[in-house]
Amino acid sequence: MLKKIMVIIVIFAVVAVVYPYKKLAQTGFQFLSVSQVSRASGMGEAFITICDGADAVFYNPAGMVLMRSRLFEVSVNNLHWIADIKYSSIGMVFSPFERRYGVFGMSIMWVDYGVFYGTMVYPSLDGYVETGTFSPRATSIGVAYSKNLTDRFMVGGQIKYVALNIGRTVIPDAISETGLTAKDFVASVTAFDFGTVFRTGIKSLVFGMNIRNFSKEIKFYREGFQLPLTFTMGVSFDLLDLVDSEKRGNNSLLVAVDAVHPRAYPEYVNLGMELKLFGTFSIRAGYKSNQDEYGTAYGFGLEKFGLKFDYSYTPFKNFDGVQRLTLKFSI
Repeated sequence: MLKKIMVIIVIFAVVAVVYPYKKLAQTGFQFLSVSQVSRASGMGEAFITICDGADAVFYNPAGMVLMRSRLFEVSVNNLHWIADIKYSSIGMVFSPFERRYGVFGMSIMWVDYGVFYGTMVYPSLDGYVETGTFSPRATSIGVAYSKNLTDRFMVGGQIKYVALNIGRTVIPDAISETGLTAKDFVASVTAFDFGTVFRTGIKSLVFGMNIRNFSKEIKFYREGFQLPLTFTMGVSFDLLDLVDSEKRGNNSLLVAVDAVHPRAYPEYVNLGMELKLFGTFSIRAGYKSNQDEYGTAYGFGLEKFGLKFDYSYTPFKNFDGVQRLTLKFSI
């Protein structure tokens, strides 16, 4: 059985890497690429082998089955992205019958881009005329499922509905009497995520891989575009496993590395580290390679009595740093 699983992993990895899609240099729905969970961001998003429970719906659905609670988990995330863009998201997982039939999950994310003033070209003294205000919105709603195929190998998938409304604008229309018409620019599509987690049995060594945002091409008006399809392979290990169990106590030092193969830009590597003390307080640091605007990230976390609070900070070169907050509850 283990050999068959390893063959499946290898085939999956090879197909995902050599699949002949082109880097188009431009994809739409980029809000799907922004990291939601504070713990993940604080570790430079090196997270696909570490995520568990409600956090996993945003990174690797296979990790949902690793939820630490017995029945239910919910994770609430909030962040102010660059240019005053506001993200909010909720991840939930539910495990009936003590995971005998797997773990079910749900993800909800919405984005508020603020209010913009619309204009259009017009034969006036200014050369334009105002068309009013508009407020772009983005939404993603998904349902997910994960299950242990063995005590070491987990698989999971998610199907999600994603939509982006960039507002109403006035466009040329040869049929109308004025030569103009108002149009709502709304696009939506069904996308899929799929992932695996493999515990090697060599202490805490874990391998994982996932594909996110697989969908058909969509378009707003004329030009079609793709979603930000991403393939990731990762590995993680607790360095304190190399220390005598009596000396390490209830502490851990996780190190994770993810290799990321995106559709629209060059490959990069995520590096992350998390030091957890007494099973309660965590300090994190991370680094993303091959990035123009940001690379390093930091964070910390506190957990007790089924409640967990996480915070992360990502400094930017030309924008204000991004802060993320996550509150997680489990029973």
